[in-house]
Amino acid sequence: MNEEERVIAQESNETVSEAEPIGAGEAAEATSDVAETAEAVTETAEATEAAVAEAAEAVTETAEATEAAEDTAAPAEDTAANAETSAPAAPTETMADYDDAITASMKPIHEGDILKGTVIGISDEELTVDLGIYTDGVVRLEDASDDPSFSFRDFEVGQEISATVIRRDNAQGRIQLSLKAAAAVLGWERLQQLEKDQSNITVKISEAVKSGVTTYVEGIRGFIPASKLALTYVENLDEYVGREIEVRVITAEPENKRLVLSARDILREKEQEERKQRISNVEIGLVTEGTVETIKDYGAFINLGKGMSGLLHISQISQQRIKHPGVVLKEGQKVKVKVIAIKDGKISLSMKALEDAPAQEVEEETYKMPKAEAATTSFASLLKNIKL
Repeated sequence: MNEEERVIAQESNETVSEAEPIGAGEAAEATSDVAETAEAVTETAEATEAAVAEAAEAVTETAEATEAAEDTAAPAEDTAANAETSAPAAPTETMADYDDAITASMKPIHEGDILKGTVIGISDEELTVDLGIYTDGVVRLEDASDDPSFSFRDFEVGQEISATVIRRDNAQGRIQLSLKAAAAVLGWERLQQLEKDQSNITVKISEAVKSGVTTYVEGIRGFIPASKLALTYVENLDEYVGREIEVRVITAEPENKRLVLSARDILREKEQEERKQRISNVEIGLVTEGTVETIKDYGAFINLGKGMSGLLHISQISQQRIKHPGVVLKEGQKVKVKVIAIKDGKISLSMKALEDAPAQEVEEETYKMPKAEAATTSFASLLKNIKL
């Protein structure tokens, strides 16, 4: 080795010698980094392994739950499928379903038309009506009724009414209606039907007049004669004003605007029904007191009270035979009688059944005619003065 090579080798050794400490530190640091990395990798691997285990366990549990849910849902799905099969499908709405409503809303309105609507607003002065068209209708108080006691407060929201168009567009842009005008047409039709059916209706008496009382039905003034107001004579008609009573239509003549009502027939029917009920409680053999109402050739009618009366036949008045009931009885006389029969709602009475005396026949009253002299004239005396 020459000098130049020896110098170069020496410089290389020095360089290596100087580099060794630095390399050792870096190696140590590198070793530490590797160790830390290895530890981190180990921890990561362990965490990954745990996570994988947990995930596997969760998947297993999910699979089991899904299987159980499928087992539970299967009958429900079958039931739902059956329900869907049996239940009809809900109809699908189309514009055709609204054709009637649209057509009605676009229908031209004319004065004099009678429209149906629903009450949506009530005040003391007017009634607001939903007509199902482009605008609402309104009924003013003066167009509602001639009845002095009429009030819009008797109506209810949601109530359906019929009214006549009297103005297509008032100042508020609404259709002006009249209940009175509609009653002049529809009211009379209903009243005529009520007369035909003989249906009972309840009315409120408005006013007492000379020979009866007045009321309003369907906005139309009706008359109840005093003779048709009660079963007996009514002395004070004013007592009926404001009272509600049941009546029937007996005359409905729209051409003459004549409406006549009656309460008497209804009262009579009720009285007869009550009488039948009371008679059903009467027992044969009952002894009671009554008043002679009327006397006839065949007997007398006895008022037993509570709307009941019975017939006392002439043969049941006395043990003795009499020519006429008036021989023994007088109207208004109080008598004691016994119920001997009840048939078809009729009561048969007897006074004779209460007598203990044996039957005795009374000689009939006779009228003696005065003897006329002519009655004693002989046939010979009649021929005596005849000249042949």
